Amino acid sequence: MFFNSIDFAIFLPIVFILYWFVTNNNLKLQNFLIVAASYLFYGWWDWRFLSLILFSTVVDYTVGRKLRISENQTKRKILLWTSILVNLGFLGFFKYYNFFLDNFITAFSFFGTEIKANSLNIILPVGISFYTFQTLSYTIDVYKRKLEPTKDFIAFSAFVSFFPQLVAGPIERATHLLPQFYKKRTFDYSKAVDGMRQILWGLFKKMVIADNCAEFANQIFNNSADLNGSTLVLGALFFTFQIYGDFSGYSDIAIGTSRLFGFDLMRNFNFPYFSRDIAEFWRRWHISLSTWFRDYLYIPLGGSRGGTWMKVRNTFVIFIVSGFWHGANWTFIVWGALNAIYFLPLLLTNNNRNNFETVAQGKFFPNIKELFFMLLTFGLTVFAWIFFRAENIDHAISYISEILSPSLFSIPKFAGMRRALMTIFLISIFVLIEWNGRDSQYAIANSFLKRRPVRWVYYLTIVFLIFWFQGEKQGFIYFQF
Repeated sequence: MFFNSIDFAIFLPIVFILYWFVTNNNLKLQNFLIVAASYLFYGWWDWRFLSLILFSTVVDYTVGRKLRISENQTKRKILLWTSILVNLGFLGFFKYYNFFLDNFITAFSFFGTEIKANSLNIILPVGISFYTFQTLSYTIDVYKRKLEPTKDFIAFSAFVSFFPQLVAGPIERATHLLPQFYKKRTFDYSKAVDGMRQILWGLFKKMVIADNCAEFANQIFNNSADLNGSTLVLGALFFTFQIYGDFSGYSDIAIGTSRLFGFDLMRNFNFPYFSRDIAEFWRRWHISLSTWFRDYLYIPLGGSRGGTWMKVRNTFVIFIVSGFWHGANWTFIVWGALNAIYFLPLLLTNNNRNNFETVAQGKFFPNIKELFFMLLTFGLTVFAWIFFRAENIDHAISYISEILSPSLFSIPKFAGMRRALMTIFLISIFVLIEWNGRDSQYAIANSFLKRRPVRWVYYLTIVFLIFWFQGEKQGFIYFQF
């Protein structure tokens, strides 16, 4: 069930009405309704994969309960590794089995040994990387005694399967989201209005920006061998805004939907394309994943506390693992390694924590230095996205080679160029709105229009743009991860 579908437009009001008006604010009934609605939401794709969520839920709930009563450190480690191996085992099988098998065969054939093995026709469960990491956060935090294990199986099931963020995040920590299922919730009109406003902006990002950009990014990347360098640059830019509009749009809808039910989810994007260096970019892009890897992988490895070798090693580990998390393709690994290369000079010169405040804070225009570093960081990011989008390494190399050829200085030209001009105009308007709202939780959170009638005209204009300029319907990119 997609957020931008008629199905969800019917599903959401029904669940909302049942949640606030039928359950009579009974906490247990509300949590049970969330579980039922979440399983229906997820089963809409393929009901067979509901068993995976249920099994993962039962395993981690049981492990958490056992960790609570066990003081034996060896037994506690066995319980922890049971959870890790079960969750990562499912993830590894469904997502990486064929990747490792193909590379295993290739490696042996390189040394002259032929191995015959058949790959499996495996369907990747939607969102498995997200809810796997979410449940792991619970087990790890209980093991570290940062969190008291829950006795409420329904509340825990709701935490694992919470439908707004189930399939593409944000990846919530158990310490943040799980306690919200224990507390009595009452309807908050202002929170609901804010949620609807964020849903509206998320739909605009997805349906107007991402879906329109997708049409031209796909056309250019799929026919890159026949196009000149300047057109390929345009294709990379279209994908850059496609993936941001798509993923941050999903996060906005998820966070806004959660507010309708009285929940607060963590922020997942903080205007990353206005970053002044790569370290700042990664503090602002997919925040829930980058902080997950920081807390559960980077810091346990030693973080940046050791010598130069440890800093370099840990940086490459976290970025390469992050790349591999996105999919079973060498392009994602190269994308991660490339970001590590970008990040290392900042880390080794202790400049990786320079930019925490909003760029050009209190001003509308950035200064020359800020503009230069924003454009440099944006350019490096666009370059890295080429590997992320390419079908394989050869495709990425040929794509970049053509960009670096003399054809870079020719006029962009492809079959949909005239129609693409309207999308470029919409992107320009989008960037201006995002820039104006960069101090807010999301671009239109604190509208500069104070008068209600004018503000409503503003919102209705966004609704009009969604219906009039929506692109051809596309699935959410991060559903495949």
